[in-house]
Amino acid sequence: MRYFLILFLLTTTLYSQSEYPQDYFKNPLDITLVLSGTFAELRSSHFHGGLDIKTQQKQGLKVYASAGGYVSRIKISHFGYGKAIYITHPNGYTTVYGHLQKFSNRLEEYIKMCQYQKESFEVEVFPGPDELPISDQEIIAFSGNTGGSGGPHLHFEIRDNQERPINPMLFGIDVKDTRAPHVLGIHAYPKDEQALINGKNSRVPLRLIPKKNGDYDVEKIKAIGNIGFGITTYDKQDLAPNNNGVSNIQTFFNGNKSLEIDFKRFSFDETKHIKRLIDYEYWKTKKSRIQKLFIEPNNPLSLYKDVSDNGYVRVEDSTASVYKIRVRDFKENETWINIPIEGKYQELEIATEETPTDKTQVYSNQSTTLSSGNYTVNFYENTLYDDMLIDFSVSSDTLNLHEDKIPLQKNFYINYDISNYKKPHQDKLFIARLYGYYKKPNYVYTIRKGNILSAGSKTFGTYALAMDTVAPTIKPVNFQNKRWLSKYRYLKVKIDDDLSGISKYRATVNGKWILMEYDYKTNSLVHDFNDNVVTDTKNELKLIVTDNVGNSSTFEATFFRK
Repeated sequence: MRYFLILFLLTTTLYSQSEYPQDYFKNPLDITLVLSGTFAELRSSHFHGGLDIKTQQKQGLKVYASAGGYVSRIKISHFGYGKAIYITHPNGYTTVYGHLQKFSNRLEEYIKMCQYQKESFEVEVFPGPDELPISDQEIIAFSGNTGGSGGPHLHFEIRDNQERPINPMLFGIDVKDTRAPHVLGIHAYPKDEQALINGKNSRVPLRLIPKKNGDYDVEKIKAIGNIGFGITTYDKQDLAPNNNGVSNIQTFFNGNKSLEIDFKRFSFDETKHIKRLIDYEYWKTKKSRIQKLFIEPNNPLSLYKDVSDNGYVRVEDSTASVYKIRVRDFKENETWINIPIEGKYQELEIATEETPTDKTQVYSNQSTTLSSGNYTVNFYENTLYDDMLIDFSVSSDTLNLHEDKIPLQKNFYINYDISNYKKPHQDKLFIARLYGYYKKPNYVYTIRKGNILSAGSKTFGTYALAMDTVAPTIKPVNFQNKRWLSKYRYLKVKIDDDLSGISKYRATVNGKWILMEYDYKTNSLVHDFNDNVVTDTKNELKLIVTDNVGNSSTFEATFFRK
């Protein structure tokens, strides 16, 4: 029995140490890894799913397969990852390479065949295990800036067999980092109306006192009742000036662990609930992310462990307590924050608040329908995280639906009855969100069923009915009508639409569809003559561009090649 127990403990220890294979996945670039984004870093509406690797501010670096396997998915889209390759490996993991400029010759030939078959730039294909085998360290692509990239870099992921992204650094992908995380701010939160912090029953900023060793003290607070804390923190690595996400946060109350947030793995189903981790109202008004170190209702995130009382602590009158926060990056560099708490009741400071008599109640656990004028707004069950009083009013064609300070789990739906509009105009109408100082209309994906326009959104704000009667613009960039283009490899065109936005386009030469790659960031369409579909001397180009309400423009030109 003793022998069995020792063997069991040894096996368990070895399994724990080798949970993720080391030295199996290699650096996908042949340069030193420098990151612009770390795993699970906080983004506007999601956790970052991989590593963003800097490519020295340029495109075209060779991208290598991190390990052998087969291409199981190729996706090309205008937004998101742009041009992306997914490689499934024999050990069950999948690596992802995003924002690529182009693929290797073999893969480029394969995907262009698919694009010409489907007559679409945007494609998604799932090759079988025997179609596109990949050897270890094979060149599969070249780095780029496609899709939603804000600059040239390679997005790199490792996913498990349940499609959950995992921090690639757990597999031995190494980045130099000897700096401890920085802390920008600490806030305290009352859990309920009975809790007070420095005489207030609302979020309270606390004064940070930096220490010489890099840790922080916080000025003593006076509190009573159940309270929680929030932290604004980031990490810096040795070879990059940018701010990155941290890897682990732990909290302790009087020496006992209260909560841990471990950013090593998550699922795509839960990433939208980042809005529950951060103080959403503070992010929207201050553009700074406070990570809440307590768990509120309807928070399904799997990042938490060792949680006691949902991360809240109870402060009794006439007590002295200490709350500590430990923040670590992946390389175990750490920063401690020490918060002394005096348990003392204080008179509540009364703040002047808006009287909510003109607000409308919306419940999180039931459906609610609001109607006024031609508008109907549907909130289905679990649209909100909490029951809320919201602003709801309609003036002519404009809908005021609170301010964008409340996080939402899923879409609410705006419906507008256009029966009163003339038939010729009805097809040009859409629902728009008004943003910025000048309340510029921004197209919200709108569908029409009979006389009802419908659009879904996860963002409160001001919405209006808008009309677009102007067709997109089309301008040639590197050619003119009836000119020779024999010396050119690319055919380039600019397209734009200043209201509802580009929906689709189609280009043909001599009646044959040609592939034109669309980059929404530069409003450009580009055809590569090396596709070898333009083979005649005299060529008639026809390009049709359509916006989101159906306005179309047609551009035609003749060019010559030999």
